[in-house]
Amino acid sequence: MEHLFLGCGIALLLLMALCLVRVVGGPTVLDRILGGNVIGTKTTVLLLIIGVLYDNVAMFVDIAIAYALLNFIATLGAAKYFLRRKNLPGK
Repeated sequence: MEHLFLGCGIALLLLMALCLVRVVGGPTVLDRILGGNVIGTKTTVLLLIIGVLYDNVAMFVDIAIAYALLNFIATLGAAKYFLRRKNLPGK
């Protein structure tokens, strides 16, 4: 069962690398915000997988919830900031 979780973790890391390409070279700011949000969501799931692998899920659930909340607040803040600005860079 550990090999399954380890494989899922590696697959998530590869998918996060693909999203990082979108964050770095996204054509618009909104693409970069979305890519960052996807990376944050995948990081939350990766933290839970690490908790299962270390047999200490309770501690990692707390960390994952805190990270997901910070990711959500940062995404809302960035979206609100760029919605108030009329001229988006890269558009």
